[in-house]
Parts: sequence; C-alpha cells; structure tokens
Amino acid sequence: MNPNYRKTVYACYLGIITQAISANFAPLLFLTFRQEFGLTLGQVALIPTMFFFTQLVIDLISAKFVDKIGYRTSIIASEVFSALGLSGLAFLPGAMGDPFAGVLICVILYAVGSGLIEVLVSPIVEACPFENKEGTMSLLHSFYCWGCVAVILLSTLFFSLFGIAHWRVLALLWTVVPLVNIYNFAVCPIRHTVEADQSLSITQLLRMPFFWLLALLMVCSGASELSMAQWASAFTESALHVSKTVGDLAGPCLFAALMGTTRALYGKYSEKLDLAGFMLASGALCVVCYLLAALSPFPVFGLIGCALCGCSVGIMWPGTLSISAKRCPTGGTAMFALLALAGDMGGSLGPSFVGAVSGAAGDNLKLGLLAAMVFPVLLIAGLVMLKRKKA
Repeated sequence: MNPNYRKTVYACYLGIITQAISANFAPLLFLTFRQEFGLTLGQVALIPTMFFFTQLVIDLISAKFVDKIGYRTSIIASEVFSALGLSGLAFLPGAMGDPFAGVLICVILYAVGSGLIEVLVSPIVEACPFENKEGTMSLLHSFYCWGCVAVILLSTLFFSLFGIAHWRVLALLWTVVPLVNIYNFAVCPIRHTVEADQSLSITQLLRMPFFWLLALLMVCSGASELSMAQWASAFTESALHVSKTVGDLAGPCLFAALMGTTRALYGKYSEKLDLAGFMLASGALCVVCYLLAALSPFPVFGLIGCALCGCSVGIMWPGTLSISAKRCPTGGTAMFALLALAGDMGGSLGPSFVGAVSGAAGDNLKLGLLAAMVFPVLLIAGLVMLKRKKA
C-alpha cells in the first residue's frame, strides 16, 4: 500500500469507530436518562428512532451534495458533527428547560456525522491506489465491530470504577476520537472513485435492474445483521436467565466480536477466497444460526446460534459494497449513498419485523427470530441471481 494512503485508511478506520461510538454510547444510558431527566419510555424509544431516521435522511441526500462539496470537506464535517453531538450530551440536556429536547438535538447532530461517515469511508477507501480492495473493505468494516465492543466494554468498566453518575465525563472522553480524526482527514490524501461528471446519476442507477439486485443484497445484509444484533441481549437474558450486564456481554458484545473477527480474517485471506462463494456460505450459516437460536431446546445452543450469527453476517455488508464497486465502477458517490440507504433500511426493518412477529405470537422472541430467517434466505437467492446476471 502507498505509505501516504495508509494514513487515509487509518483515518477511515477511526471514522468507522466514531460511528460505532455514536450508535452504541447513548443506548447504554437509556435507564440513566429516564431517572435523571424524567423521560418516559416513549421518549426513550424515540432516541434510537431519531438516530436511524436521521441517518437514513443523510444517506439519501448525500447522493446529491457530497460530490459538489467534496469528499474532504464532507468527511471532516462528519467528525465535527459527531464531536458536537457527543460532547453536547454532557451539557445541553441539563442546560435546556426541556432535557429531552437537548438529548434529541445531540442525537441528531451525531447521527448526521454517523450518516456521512457511513456514506463516505467506503468510497474513500475504494479510491485508494492499492490492490486487494475486497480484503481492505472487509477489514475497514471490522473496525465498526471493534468499536462496538470497545464502547460496551470500556463504558461498562468506567461505570464500574467511577459510577454511572459520571457519564458526562465519559461522553467527553469519547469525543476525543472524532476530534483527533478531524486532523487526520485534513492532512491525508483523498481521491474519488470516479470523477463527479463521469459517475452515474441517481436516476440512471435506479433504472438499472442490476442495481436493484445490489440494493436487495444490502437490505438483506442489514436485516440479517441487525435482527439478531438488536435482539441478542434480550434473547440471551430470556434464554439464559442472566443479568442485563451479563446479557450485554454474552449477547451483542460477543456477536460484534465474532463479526469483527470474520471481517478481519477475510481481509487477511481474501486473495485466496472467492467473495461470492464466501458470501453464499455465510448466508447458509446464517440460516443455520437463526434456526439454532429459534428452535434449540437447550439455552446454551441458542447462545451459540446467536454468537455464530455474528460470524455469518460479517462479510455480507462489506462484501456487497465490494461487489458493487467491481461490477459497477462508474456508480460513484450516488451508488454508495443509495446502498448505505438500503442497508440502513434493512437494519431498521429487520428488528422491527422480529418485534412485530414476536408480539403477535405472545411475546415469543424465538418465533420472531425464526421468521427473520427470511432475510438470509433472500440474500442467498439474490447472490445466486447475481452470479447468473451480468452488469
């Protein structure tokens, strides 16, 4: 790898970690927000909804304005918004007459940053002049997993040592990450995958049947991942009857660690592996994992299914982006933005689908997870069609 562009890749790694902080820090404080600010359950539920809705909006409009503003300005802005939102949590809710409004303002700010990061880091890395881009893309997205694990473990350790009452200090400490990365993105070399006047427009992309197949893969990737990840803690607690702390560590934390491990291993050995074949095998393993979690009469096997699901979904999101960049090299920023939108839509649809089915079945979470098996099945079908279809 060109030494100068190594700085670019490292900045993107830290950008992905910033996104993980934004997505995972506030949920650790939901109970604290209720107690300290007097929020209702409905207000607390609106916090993640606002975060993901804002990301979806940014995914959509980024396709229009990022090329005009430029990658560097946009990616620096992503870190600025992230820093403002995270640091604002320490001050704004307490300073406003309505603490909930203060929380939502901060959530929107760092969600804007998170959305921009999601849209930009993949094409920035894809544009770097080095070989084995599939492996590098997988390794890049592994840092989201490591970021999730770090946020859960280090925050839990901080609260154990200093108490949950000092959560504002931790918010400021996490803000250091995007602040450092503002400088990194300001000085590293940044190229475009394709010049703005040569890239496909949104309208051109939407007219391509091939693009809709890629979008289907992204929806299924996001849904396969988040259906299990978002319900892993509740599933672990209900199946193993353990405390929330243990449930968080054994559920979403272990899930994220194994997902990151798969992405890192693929990044290392990708030149020896066929990406489409690896994704098909991962999809099949994902089906097995959902079946194991939903149907096993033994709780420990349910936990194994939950954990191994992290392995199975690891390659889905970055693998689809790599296939898209290879099969549609003129897609440009618009393609990456629309694919991010599709992935986020899947990430919102999947957990909601599990919750709806579970609720209709008398709060039977196992039936909800069983129904979610449809997403990896559709992903497998999409991959089979992709192998038969030429761009």
